[in-house]
Amino acid sequence: MQIADTFTPGASLLGGALIGLAAAILLLGSGRVAGVSGVLARALFPERGDWAWRLAFLAGLPLGATLVSAVTGPLHGFTVTDRPLLLVCGGLLVGFGTSVGGGCTSGHGVCGLARGSGRSLVATAAFMAAGAVTVFVARHLVGAG
Repeated sequence: MQIADTFTPGASLLGGALIGLAAAILLLGSGRVAGVSGVLARALFPERGDWAWRLAFLAGLPLGATLVSAVTGPLHGFTVTDRPLLLVCGGLLVGFGTSVGGGCTSGHGVCGLARGSGRSLVATAAFMAAGAVTVFVARHLVGAG
């Protein structure tokens, strides 16, 4: 698949705007940051009266993607491996990374940067650099893409 086949600036802009709007509504409406790893961690060990919104937030992530793909057709360039061990290892690594980094890309990159957090700027720069190195290694050294 060529990059030109998956370049969708309109859809990307709309998706980014909707994510930003949802994060702003959550922050302004409840004072909560829309960091997925924090929402998930606290849903596993909820405080009284704090579970329902977290469950709705987390359920909305795959349901929203399913709705969009039902309306617009298959998502281009996105596949999930059929190797469960790889998924589990990836999930554990992401969980460990968000614990070490004090949050995830949504918490730091969307919410933290919007609030002007220096810590989030450093974390987001580290996420982006790690992603660039990972893509380079996977495509050019390992030959996985």
